[in-house]
Amino acid sequence: MTASEYLSAERYVPDPSERVMHKEVYVPASIDQIWQAWTTSEGTATFFSSPTKVELKTGGLFEIYFLSDRPYGEQGSEDCRILSFLPKKMLSFEWNAPPQFGELRGKHTQVILHFEEVRPGQVKVTFDQLGWGKGEEWDKLYEYFDKAWDYVLNNLKKRFASGPMDWSKK
Repeated sequence: MTASEYLSAERYVPDPSERVMHKEVYVPASIDQIWQAWTTSEGTATFFSSPTKVELKTGGLFEIYFLSDRPYGEQGSEDCRILSFLPKKMLSFEWNAPPQFGELRGKHTQVILHFEEVRPGQVKVTFDQLGWGKGEEWDKLYEYFDKAWDYVLNNLKKRFASGPMDWSKK
């Protein structure tokens, strides 16, 4: 897929609201561990869902599969792409709605994560999601993700609270 295809205006809401979902979590880990967790297939599988496909490059896939028994296109974040990144500082990627949200599934929002080591062994992860449409269905989607992202970020925190992971065994 070329940059012009994955950045096509058709993938996004033409007149997005100014709504931004904002969340923060403090994680007992190093910046290297957090970066690895968000930017590799092995890492995302430890707290998000398994299986996953993450290709750390602009335009690379950021696919998390929640319903692996369903056909491709109905499993999770298929065809979501990495938009940009600053190593160990920021990651942005597209995100789509679950299949039950019908035509909203075809529109992508943008997620921006910032990573800040506040002290050795503790990283502040700042999460922002924007590009929301307007109307009742978008409000329902926002409410859905407000809970879903709390769950994901809490899983990230729990994953590291349980101790270090030997990435060579993943």
